[in-house]
Amino acid sequence: MTACAIETAAEDGDHERTAVHPPAGLAITANGAYAARLAGAGDALYAERWTLDGPEPYAVPLPMDQPEEPDTQLLPLADGRVLVCRRVDGRRHTFSLLYPTGPGTGELRLGAVEAPGPGRVELLPPSPDGICAYARYAGPESTTLWLVAGGAFGPERVAEVPGHCGGGVWLDRTGRMLALDRRLGDGPVKAVAVDLERGGEVSPLLQITETSNDRLLLADPDSGLLLIRSDAPSPGHERLGWGVLGSLLPVRFPECLRLDDAAVTPFAIQPGQVLMPESCGVALRIDAAAGSWVGLWRPSGRRMHQVAAPPGWLAGSGTWSPEGVLRLPCSTEELPCALAGLTVPEEPEPEAEAPGTAEAAAAEQPRACRPVPLQQAPLTDRKPAG
Repeated sequence: MTACAIETAAEDGDHERTAVHPPAGLAITANGAYAARLAGAGDALYAERWTLDGPEPYAVPLPMDQPEEPDTQLLPLADGRVLVCRRVDGRRHTFSLLYPTGPGTGELRLGAVEAPGPGRVELLPPSPDGICAYARYAGPESTTLWLVAGGAFGPERVAEVPGHCGGGVWLDRTGRMLALDRRLGDGPVKAVAVDLERGGEVSPLLQITETSNDRLLLADPDSGLLLIRSDAPSPGHERLGWGVLGSLLPVRFPECLRLDDAAVTPFAIQPGQVLMPESCGVALRIDAAAGSWVGLWRPSGRRMHQVAAPPGWLAGSGTWSPEGVLRLPCSTEELPCALAGLTVPEEPEPEAEAPGTAEAAAAEQPRACRPVPLQQAPLTDRKPAG
């Protein structure tokens, strides 16, 4: 699972300490093999590719004749190439693939797209298939999606979604189902599923209450675990919660994920826990006045473990191994390309519940393969009024 910039409704003033973070310092492929970032300083920025699946991580600089602009966007692909999105002439965005060629850098130009209005085209998180790459432009009335790499004829528009859409979370392993956080007119924000193989067909995904703002932050296709931010428990103040794709169980909003003096943002979910969402390790970035550090949590646990960030952590980026080791990319003068490993501390086993509970019965039901709404699920951890 890759780290990505989480778009919340900061401009709406309807959340609690959930300031939008800048994009993570390192974008990582869905399989955790490669990563990319802008390296250098000042006016001498260049793309840098990290290889993470070998015995030791290492970085390869990919400089061009001209330095990159600070707003250049990078996306690693599973074959080791790096997609570059550059904005030129205001609304025009060009796309190229960079790769090492001996002592130099090769560049394959893919073409360009024009933003329909003000603002810029944003790259979506790396596709799970590792081959395709998508970009999004969110206008006030509709959102355009392009396939910018992996197609046959350069960038091509693949969908026009009604409404202003932010976010971007993949729901499957094939790169077909994409979740976006959509606002229609002056209504609330609701996460929807977009089927890219059916021309951008939209179906509801999150609908906790009719008036709540419900955003999807992360999803794990193996277990179905969803990480959600919603103001349903307390209108006007957003909380972190979790649910399961296709489940009829209620969305839960653990109190341990709520910090009074810090913003908490999930950035990676442990893969490989098939049909076991409560066993997944979840990594969270914690930001406060004192700096940034790491939270480690499992839905089955009763607490979030807070851990000091390793030196040089590229905050907001990291990837889990199926075995439950969180690998955090770090860069210091002594070690410009390194990975630090963390694991979730073990907790005492909770007391067994009596057989026949709703949770036990639901656990025996097969999980739906296709995204379905969580609908009007009752809320747990909702505090009584007054």
